[in-house]
Amino acid sequence: MTVFRSEFMRVISERGFVHQISDAQRLDEAFLAGPVTAYIGFDATAKSLHVGSLIQIMMLHWLEETGNRPLALMGGGTSLIGDPSFKDEARGLLTPEAIVENMAGIKKVFSRFLTFGEGPNDAAMINNADWLLDLNYVSFLREVGRHFSVNRMLSFDSVKIRLDREQSLSLLEFNYMILQAYDFVEINRRYGCLLQMGGSDQWGNIINGLELGRRIDGLSLFAMTSPLLTTASGAKMGKTAAGAVWLNADMLSPWDYWQFWRNTEDADVGRFLKLYTTLPMDEIERLGALDGSEINEAKKILANEATKMLHGAEAADAAAATAQKIFEENAPGEGLPTIEFGRADFEKGLGLLSCLVRIGFANTNGEARRMIEGGAIKIAGQKISDVHRSLGLDDLNESGCIEIASGKTKRMLLRAS
Repeated sequence: MTVFRSEFMRVISERGFVHQISDAQRLDEAFLAGPVTAYIGFDATAKSLHVGSLIQIMMLHWLEETGNRPLALMGGGTSLIGDPSFKDEARGLLTPEAIVENMAGIKKVFSRFLTFGEGPNDAAMINNADWLLDLNYVSFLREVGRHFSVNRMLSFDSVKIRLDREQSLSLLEFNYMILQAYDFVEINRRYGCLLQMGGSDQWGNIINGLELGRRIDGLSLFAMTSPLLTTASGAKMGKTAAGAVWLNADMLSPWDYWQFWRNTEDADVGRFLKLYTTLPMDEIERLGALDGSEINEAKKILANEATKMLHGAEAADAAAATAQKIFEENAPGEGLPTIEFGRADFEKGLGLLSCLVRIGFANTNGEARRMIEGGAIKIAGQKISDVHRSLGLDDLNESGCIEIASGKTKRMLLRAS
């Protein structure tokens, strides 16, 4: 194992962020001579990033914390094409208006993890539309395209898998890796950036940029990737049975976000504390060594710290207090996420099956039926077995609410308005 001398490389190495580095020793020396400017790209294909992107956001956080300059690159230009890496088919093309809207949603998250400003080491959010949309195609082919071997591009796993499956790969998508490589060169020209980081599935694309910079401008650039995480049981990080774990509060409530971390598998607690919190390593080692029922305290700390970083201390404290009332004191959860229904809905009877779909507990009536039949649904703490059950005025408590639960962790209040 490489022993790093620079603070940034030492921190991210001991916390488990490093998967591959193009030249570890020289990059460590660059950070010692620092500060270093580095970037990670994020395509604007949705209104929010999900927790699978959090490992990259935390790398930018530690970059700034150790006195270096992080750049969060928004793919306003590349999102018009869509990254084909390891996709079974082409993404639907987004309109420029949709991309702008998605970028606005994504930007909300970064201010929680980075300090933006005009100082030499302050974080900056940049947009590759600023240089990609004005490119002259013929000039771009002459300057950049001639440095790419189609034979080599066809050998990349992200391309090869699609071709081996005889799935179409359009020229539009094929150009994505060239544009991403050019991003690295352009960001170096504009910001003096030496390092591109990303997930391990981006290694080939990042190396393309590194090599393009050497060929065009004689640059000595660096590449680093983080591991693509799965949970101890093999599930993809950021995906749950209920769908993606979004980072924006309007797409996933702080309560549900807190619960996601609270439900971490025992074997993942220590690893996730290193990656997703800023707790000191000695404290993490202590918490990760707990077992039996004591590991639940470590999970609460993980949930509190992760939620505090994203949504703030007040939201984290509220989620923890609500969880204690519900699961430890069996008290009504006034702090639960709330959805309002018209009072008229309860007067005529709100069908439970359709209600479960409307509040996001189920995707279809059939799935809702199976949840009820399996004993997963409770109303005001009472298990429901009748699939024809309706919610009426008699179900409302003194506050005009109905508490509905799915399984042990998913709870919500329905309020009559």
